[in-house]
Amino acid sequence: MAVDLSMPVLVVDDYNTMIRIIGNLLRQLGFADIDDASDGAAALAKMRRRKYGLVISDWNMEPMTGFTLLQEVRADPDLFATPFIMVTAESKTENVIAAKKAGVSNYIVKPFNAQTLRLKIEAVFPDSHAPAA
Repeated sequence: MAVDLSMPVLVVDDYNTMIRIIGNLLRQLGFADIDDASDGAAALAKMRRRKYGLVISDWNMEPMTGFTLLQEVRADPDLFATPFIMVTAESKTENVIAAKKAGVSNYIVKPFNAQTLRLKIEAVFPDSHAPAA
């Protein structure tokens, strides 16, 4: 994977277990700088204090959903370019379409493994693929 593994990644989920699982998968892939937030509002506050190279957020959270977080990020001139991957347990077509319209970088349906996560992250950073030897 030719993605910058040193970039800080923010994992947003209201379940600590999912934060731990995604964090472990990211570490398996070689990421070391992993931060987390338990809801969209906390994530937004962290993003305004620190620049993240990637946000991986759950869709279904209270009080601010991952979808609302995505809309807030895309509406903020300082944050709008941040790559954003949405994680959801539902693969409803209307959700995927809504997320795409809102500017999501990629979409992962649970459950997923490290390989799926790696492919989704690589797709977000298309310029980072190493040339074939």
